[in-house]
Amino acid sequence: MPDRPAPTPAQAPARPDGWLMLSSGALLIAGFVFLASASLELGARNYGDPFFFLINQAVAAALGLTAAAVAYRIPTHMWERLGLLPLLLSVALLALVLVPGLGREVNGSTRWLTLGSVFSVQVSEPARLLVLMFVAGYAHRHGAALQQGMGALLKPVVLVGLVAALLLQQPDFGYAALIVTMSVGVLFVAGARYRDVGALAAVGAAAFAALAWTSPYRLARVQSFLDPWSDPLHSGWQLTQSLMAIGTGRFTGAGLGAGVQKLFYLPEAHTDFIFAIIAEEAGLLGSLALLGGFALLVVRMLRVARASAARNRMFQAYFVFGLALCIALQVFVNVGVNMGLLPTKGLALPLISYGRSNLMVTLASLGILLRIDRENAALEPGIPTRASQ
Repeated sequence: MPDRPAPTPAQAPARPDGWLMLSSGALLIAGFVFLASASLELGARNYGDPFFFLINQAVAAALGLTAAAVAYRIPTHMWERLGLLPLLLSVALLALVLVPGLGREVNGSTRWLTLGSVFSVQVSEPARLLVLMFVAGYAHRHGAALQQGMGALLKPVVLVGLVAALLLQQPDFGYAALIVTMSVGVLFVAGARYRDVGALAAVGAAAFAALAWTSPYRLARVQSFLDPWSDPLHSGWQLTQSLMAIGTGRFTGAGLGAGVQKLFYLPEAHTDFIFAIIAEEAGLLGSLALLGGFALLVVRMLRVARASAARNRMFQAYFVFGLALCIALQVFVNVGVNMGLLPTKGLALPLISYGRSNLMVTLASLGILLRIDRENAALEPGIPTRASQ
């Protein structure tokens, strides 16, 4: 009986990228470990349950992994065909949260849409994923026009600017800047000219600077960032406590659970400033290991984007590039804020910080990423996009 022929590359079973799975899984586990360390005392004091935050994060992880599994089974050309719909959905979500009775205010910001009496969603999280889908689709359809002039670049930027304007009403300056930067980055990679992007970046930077200068609380943040030690017991408290946590960690750290700053000295130790707790308890070595995990994740994502482009799957390539840029920017801003290199901004450390909406959306995004990688593996370079369907 003749031997069965070996499968061709297009017929070979497609397996998820092992390094993607390893890096994202390791970061998720590390997030739970350090969240437990940073939040036990806070949960016991505020809610009478030391595991309050850990349980909530575990529920969010289960929902996010379920969403990732569903997204992994959906062919990505279906996302591509949505066109303008993702942007309209993001605008609707951001508008709903501003409706009295629907939006929930926390610390002076109305960023959460209440769903029933128990669950709420930070609408900026699904909004950034929806905007990325829209921008990736636009870049794919109008790549040639982007290389011709400013007009093709301005159209999506104006629409994304509407999203940013709604975010600023919450107010959420950090996510507004993140979404605009991510969108312009994707359009630049898609072919927008240097001078057009440069002019747009200059206008955008001037606009954000004017917003910071004309808003008293934003200006106070900038002044506190420039000299936190001038008022270490009030406006500079958060940053000075973060710097002390990082400094006391030294090379190997105080040990897991042995940190002091989380004991009600450092505000938001389980969310925006969890990196400072990691640096205090795991030291320079642990901090570098964490950043190495993020670097590996982003590099493997860019590899998937390049593989998509080699197979003429430009929507997928732009989507993955935008996702990698979004995660890299979140890490850069979060770590920069913790180290006093950037003014305070409410951006989470992906897969690490406490935040149910951020975790669920990040995991769902990784499910789409793994689906794109699976589709790439089933194709030879140069095969048109529709062959994956």
